Amino acid sequence: MDWLLALLLGYALGSIPFGLLLAMAAGKGDIRQVGSGNIGATNVLRTGSKGLAAAVLLLDAGKGFAAVWLAARWWPDAAPLAALAAVVGHCFPVWLKFKGGKGVATALGVCVGLGWPIGLAYAVVWLGMLAVTRISSVGGLSAAIAAPVAAAVLGRSELIPVLLAITTIVFVKHRENLARLRTGTEPRIGGKA
Repeated sequence: MDWLLALLLGYALGSIPFGLLLAMAAGKGDIRQVGSGNIGATNVLRTGSKGLAAAVLLLDAGKGFAAVWLAARWWPDAAPLAALAAVVGHCFPVWLKFKGGKGVATALGVCVGLGWPIGLAYAVVWLGMLAVTRISSVGGLSAAIAAPVAAAVLGRSELIPVLLAITTIVFVKHRENLARLRTGTEPRIGGKA
């Protein structure tokens, strides 16, 4: 029963569409009608509001962390399931007909919740690759790969299956980005492809 409660908690928190809610509250309209149509921080940044995008990133990461933190207190053995469910909820929220974000910021939050060194590795790789390439998707995809690798290096093998599942979800949600990366047309932050 604990696993089911952890899954439900994780999904419920993960499915809160902060990008959509904050964009609407800030008078930016329906973020799904802008840029990529995504509800995440990178698309919110396309509205020209860096502060709003930062708030979305922090809240999306925060909901991932909260799901793991709460589950760890109430159902410790099921906390990794809450982590997975939070990312699934963010990417496939029932409230938005299962069309959510790409999971990168929420995955950061769950990684921090599962173990701060894993979260630190995720954040360093994300920001490092973003700084080097200036391509948001490269940073996020690299970070998603870094999480299960960090878990393995740190001896947290029990987390590897969940982190690999999260990595898979992030890659599936980035399939259009991957196609643009292959053709050299993926946009850069602050510039063109």
